[in-house]
Amino acid sequence: MSKELSGSTQLWNEDLAPTTAAQRTWRWYHFSALWVGMVMCIPAYTLSASLIEGGMSGYQAVLTVFLANAIVLLPMLLIGHAGTKYGIPYAVLARASFGTSGARLPALMRAIVACGWYGIQTWFGGQMIYTLLGVMMGGEIGGEKIAGLGINGGQLLCFLAFWAIQFYYIVHGMDAIRKLETYTAPLKIVICFVLLGWVYNKAGGFGELLSAPSQFVEGGKKAGQFWTTFWPSLTAMVGFWATLALNIPDFTRFAKTQRDQVIGQSVGLPVPMGLLAAMAVIVTSATVVLYGKAIWDPVDLSSRMTGVAVLVALLVLLIDTVSVNLAANLVGPAYDFSSLAPRQISYKAGGYITAAIAILMMPWKILESTQGYIFTWLIGYSALLGPIAGVLIVDYYMVRKTELNVTELYREDGQYSYGKGWNMAAIVAFVIGVLPNIPGFLNAAFPASFPDVAEALKTIYTYAWFVGIAISAVVYGIMMKGKTVPAVRAPVHP
Repeated sequence: MSKELSGSTQLWNEDLAPTTAAQRTWRWYHFSALWVGMVMCIPAYTLSASLIEGGMSGYQAVLTVFLANAIVLLPMLLIGHAGTKYGIPYAVLARASFGTSGARLPALMRAIVACGWYGIQTWFGGQMIYTLLGVMMGGEIGGEKIAGLGINGGQLLCFLAFWAIQFYYIVHGMDAIRKLETYTAPLKIVICFVLLGWVYNKAGGFGELLSAPSQFVEGGKKAGQFWTTFWPSLTAMVGFWATLALNIPDFTRFAKTQRDQVIGQSVGLPVPMGLLAAMAVIVTSATVVLYGKAIWDPVDLSSRMTGVAVLVALLVLLIDTVSVNLAANLVGPAYDFSSLAPRQISYKAGGYITAAIAILMMPWKILESTQGYIFTWLIGYSALLGPIAGVLIVDYYMVRKTELNVTELYREDGQYSYGKGWNMAAIVAFVIGVLPNIPGFLNAAFPASFPDVAEALKTIYTYAWFVGIAISAVVYGIMMKGKTVPAVRAPVHP
């Protein structure tokens, strides 16, 4: 197929082409390592903080995180199936439902969210280098803030240094990322146990936060309000991995078999995520005893350690942030940008664009202005990505019955071109899936400008991802009824 299409289409390049048998090197333990690597990250660690600050007990917070990840695993496995069966990335799979031109819309939406995350994680990494240098030099470094930027020279240089470290992996491609994840995942698990042992010895136990009841019990500060906190929290936790639930074919296309991707993801996502949340609660509980207050930020906690422990803790956090950022926030947008203009933009060039946008977005300003990032940033973009997942799943399983004509996915005038490259059924389903969540989002993001949003619309927004995926799935299913062209069975990998 490669030779047949390479000279005749604007939709094909070497990176977007189906993977060959030789490229399918990922076994189940590579997928598990990928997920352990991505789960063990600073934003995931601090998710538990938002739940406990919202009034949950330690046990309720951990169970909420675990449940959300068990839910989001389902679309991961469903959408990931196409990647393994046909060897295609998310941006190409989207052509089957949105059309060969229309697929650029979901690709771009996924890419912009990822650029925001890539910048945020790069900022976290830079802050760790900044903290590490400050501890080693015995004081604050960097001087006055730079006008217009809002950060000092030291912070800017550390941010750019961390950005440069990651650039190596963009240049060396997917295999370098697979190796990094596989080798660092066991190290992260060991470090977690070391950290638990450290706080247990230091604090003489795990502290009172662990046994504290939730604020929702009778007589508590938020008595009877559990469900009004639980649902938006669950949606935000699902939203945390909603990006990966879409572009998981970018990884599963390298799987040897379906069994490898299913077992690897099932082992690697829900349980480690729940365990990380448990560890965050336990360690933070001990910080109340040690420092007189709860410290949820692992960088802040590391800087309070003494001697060689500071160095080790911050170096591990640095390795961790590199591996998470590359896997979760680089691979997807690199393919997505490549799909916008395959002839001009390769996977590597897509990676360079992602890295450039991450700097231009000035992520420290995003974090500054979105303090409620759990309920504005996470739920907000889950309202956009849920409907895309609904369309992809219904199209692949109910409309196509998992049968795709792979060659046609790369033709401008083929089966998946619909009307001038756009499938209006997918566009309409997407828009109708997003619409009910817009008033609630505007109220959450800009409460002063949109104070009079009806309670019912605010409630709908707390279920944003679930509402979006359900509505778009139903609308798309109805609009596509009886409209499918039977796929010519193309040769597929096992």
